[in-house]
Amino acid sequence: MCKLGIDHSGRFLVFEGIDGSGKSTQIKRIHERLSQNKQSVAATFEPTDGPVGSLIRKMLSGSVETDQLTIASLFAADRTDHLLNRENGVKAMVDRGKVVLCDRYYFSSYAYHAQYMDMDWVIQANSLNAKILRPNATLFIDVDPEVCLERIVANRDSLDMYEKIDILKRVRENYFLAFERLKDQEKVIIINGNETPARVEENIWKVIRQLL
Repeated sequence: MCKLGIDHSGRFLVFEGIDGSGKSTQIKRIHERLSQNKQSVAATFEPTDGPVGSLIRKMLSGSVETDQLTIASLFAADRTDHLLNRENGVKAMVDRGKVVLCDRYYFSSYAYHAQYMDMDWVIQANSLNAKILRPNATLFIDVDPEVCLERIVANRDSLDMYEKIDILKRVRENYFLAFERLKDQEKVIIINGNETPARVEENIWKVIRQLL
């Protein structure tokens, strides 16, 4: 395999998309390819499996009753811990020269929580996280909501509160509203996720090579 002509300074690359868009699959594939090219790389996700992230997961599944404002606030708090955690903080890994691939970051909050509250509030709630570490690029895997729901139903025993077709459609719309609103501050790359997983991987890989 041809080696990348890259430097080895750190990068923070975020993968976004509505539920069922294939983010996790593509992160695994890109992680493997970067590792094969001797790049120091780590993969992570949000919500995290830490104390705050674990509580969020219980709320999303419905096992812990809550409200949307609380969920949005907890996501922002979990994100700060994700960045600054002493054991596996993302910022420290990037500072040490790792390429960190993250499954969701603050654009997820903008898209999902803006269904229930003003998007400007959500952006402000995450402003500290943006100051701590802004992604070098956000890769949005764009897949038709109907296709995403089919994938989710086929692969899950149960659905969380956001995994409904009307919500998936609104979330996709909110992503693009957020991209437009923050176009002068964020580097966002749209990937056509309606193609085969192999083709999506190749398109992402072309982008990653340019970024590195």
